[in-house]
Amino acid sequence: MNFSFTPVNPAADAPLLHSWMTRDYARFWGMLNASVTDVEREYTGIAANPHHHAWLGRGEDGTPAFLAESYAPAHSPLAGTYPVEKGDLGMHLLVGPPDAPQPGFTSAVFRAVLEFLFGDPAVDRIVVEPDVRNTKIAALNARFGFVPDRLIELPDKTASLSFCTRAGFAAALKGVTP
Repeated sequence: MNFSFTPVNPAADAPLLHSWMTRDYARFWGMLNASVTDVEREYTGIAANPHHHAWLGRGEDGTPAFLAESYAPAHSPLAGTYPVEKGDLGMHLLVGPPDAPQPGFTSAVFRAVLEFLFGDPAVDRIVVEPDVRNTKIAALNARFGFVPDRLIELPDKTASLSFCTRAGFAAALKGVTP
């Protein structure tokens, strides 16, 4: 599967993102009770932040499929929770709800996002901090080469700080079929 990545347009994309973020499966995004205005405000802030980026991923037919974010850990709530290394890049991912479930779709999205982020030669390691209660993303992270490092306390959750190196991702791909 091929995906395209376009920067989130806060005003235009807020209604779509709101419809994803206010579903129970997206509870770990912390926006279940958000309004469309709240979502637009959040992504307007991200668009103005040189250390945080958001992309809307689209499938081959142009249908919105996922939201991907990247951020500089040193300029995020992770600052001070671990020794940030040059080449670290944080990641968030939210797959949109499918009209009809497609086996392997989430794995294909996850792989495409990691390939997109590692496409920047300055990126050596992807950092994630999922809520410890989010067992589904923990399993997906492990499948693609993320290694848990430690639990950290963030303002809104206890998180499992995990890292994926280029080598770890390449090794994981040998055992992953999208």
